[in-house]
Amino acid sequence: QLQASGGGSVQTGGSLTLSCVVSGRTFSEFVMGWFRQAPGKERDFVAAISRSGGNTVYADSVKGRFTISRDSAKNTVYLQMNSLKPEDTAVYYCAAGRSMTTLATYKYKEQYDYWGQGTQVTVSS
Repeated sequence: QLQASGGGSVQTGGSLTLSCVVSGRTFSEFVMGWFRQAPGKERDFVAAISRSGGNTVYADSVKGRFTISRDSAKNTVYLQMNSLKPEDTAVYYCAAGRSMTTLATYKYKEQYDYWGQGTQVTVSS
């Protein structure tokens, strides 16, 4: 089970940190990712982090503003979001994948085996 939290409403330029706790499974076996879905749009890739936490990959739209990290002791993956823009408004989903492929392939939803329930992020101008 994946439980995401930390969403909320902020103004442009603000910050939020999302958390996603993994329970019932071995956290270290998963690549973890974040996706987001705005109303009427597809669910888009945001960021992913390798099993060790040593490698990360980001969507171009969030590079330099968002940071993904993981804490194995807490079975938790984080998404630190800075310099938020109205176009970041969406429901954010965490996901876990077991496939032993390169991290770059985790930009695609199909690589993930489990999904959290989503947390709403709203950025006002």
